[in-house]
Amino acid sequence: MKRFMIGMAMGLTVVGLLAGCGRQSAALVTVAGSTAFQPFAEKLAEQFMAMRNDVNITVQGGGSALGIQAARSGTAQIGMADLVQLPPEAAELVSTTVARDGLALIVHPANGVTNLSIEQVRGLFNGTLKNWKEAGGADQSVRVVSREAGSGTRSSFEQTVGGIRLTAEAIIQDSNGTIRETVANDPNTIGYLTHGLLSEKVRAVRVDGVDCTEAAILEGRYKLVRPVFLLTKGAPGGAAKDFIDYVLSPEGQGMIRSYGLLPAK
Repeated sequence: MKRFMIGMAMGLTVVGLLAGCGRQSAALVTVAGSTAFQPFAEKLAEQFMAMRNDVNITVQGGGSALGIQAARSGTAQIGMADLVQLPPEAAELVSTTVARDGLALIVHPANGVTNLSIEQVRGLFNGTLKNWKEAGGADQSVRVVSREAGSGTRSSFEQTVGGIRLTAEAIIQDSNGTIRETVANDPNTIGYLTHGLLSEKVRAVRVDGVDCTEAAILEGRYKLVRPVFLLTKGAPGGAAKDFIDYVLSPEGQGMIRSYGLLPAK
């Protein structure tokens, strides 16, 4: 009989699937890094282990920087990073693109702003636009919500928008989910998150007149897009390779799409 165990390890959320005595001698694979891709990796690992009783996969968050570090040090067999461009320290790693992800600008559903130019986005997050009326909204102060330094989501957002020096007044959150909840509870906030985690709690704003939709991303019209990488120290082998191959398989890529992200190609 299979059961789930959710625990905490090194301050990271760890999700593992254990399957009775058959898992005790299973090959162990640790996947760590991107908190944006973490929930998707957990679902993929669950489905993979349902087919492979001889493999036990543990998925940890912590951010893309940690994923790169964990893969380099060998504390994880697979690192996760969602960055527009991998940093120099990742050059020694083998990277495999497994998905693409649109970054949605989100506001509270009651916020009257529906479209922002890329220049306005830059101004809001730099703090040079401090009132929503400067962006066509109500006469209310803007509250910016952002990810922490080292977050792949933050790095990708800043790289795709360009020219951002985040305002010191920004509210810093440690995950896409907490950004979504913060914006959902404050009509004057603006944040960003992976488009796969959009919900009715928040509303995505058009950027330069383009909605953050699957079609717009695939057609290249929506510009705030990043790849998702799985990283290994050297060519992947054994159970780690089998899992990466599964993520890239038609079934795995179909699951990624059904969860709200886009396939690697």
